[in-house]
Amino acid sequence: MNQNRAAIRYAKATLDFALEKKAAEAVEKDMREIAGTISGSEELQHLLESPIIKSEVKKNSLLEVFKDANEITKGLLQTLISNKRIAMLQEVAFKYIILHEKLKGEEVAYVTTAVPLTAELEKKILATVTKATGNTITLENKIDESIIGGFVLRVGDTQYDASIANKLNGLKREFTNSL
Repeated sequence: MNQNRAAIRYAKATLDFALEKKAAEAVEKDMREIAGTISGSEELQHLLESPIIKSEVKKNSLLEVFKDANEITKGLLQTLISNKRIAMLQEVAFKYIILHEKLKGEEVAYVTTAVPLTAELEKKILATVTKATGNTITLENKIDESIIGGFVLRVGDTQYDASIANKLNGLKREFTNSL
């Protein structure tokens, strides 16, 4: 089973349990904190991914870092550690957030562009994505000059890449394969 499918299963199980215990919002808050903390800490990323560091050390470290987390979140940490899947913690957190937002009828659309979006273009994208998904959409613009031009749109698990960098890479692969 690939990491993505496993992460979705852990996230769904956690969401179901959190809904049953009426703690879905608190767990989402924890998941946002986990995702942000892992993204911002190279040391924590290495700790989670290292096959050398013992599970007990990982467990104690995570429980210390996230000591204020909900009991359901702590249970997820324990489960991932005991199943030797703790390296996918950040992915599980992302999937949980996406699933919970969908359940609430809300979604975040991430638009990556080389330059900031104008207000007019932002409105057009927001209207198009809202119409396509039928959900309440919040638009978040990320700037990444490496895409050269165009945009990359990600809503939930769906991504549309219309960047110049992607098209150039496609041409490069096509040219290389034809030789």
